[in-house]
Amino acid sequence: MKEYKVMNWKMGFSNNNQRLEDFLNEYARDGWRVIHIAENSARITFERDKNR
Repeated sequence: MKEYKVMNWKMGFSNNNQRLEDFLNEYARDGWRVIHIAENSARITFERDKNR
């Protein structure tokens, strides 16, 4: 079974790419993988196995 998480990315003015990379890597360490990044908004959808 899968579980999902939807997060809103808070864009900033400085170091935005580095902050986004750190944010994604933090969730990856917890077993989440990105399955969708909305183009016109800052919404990121993650997925992972619930019984891991």
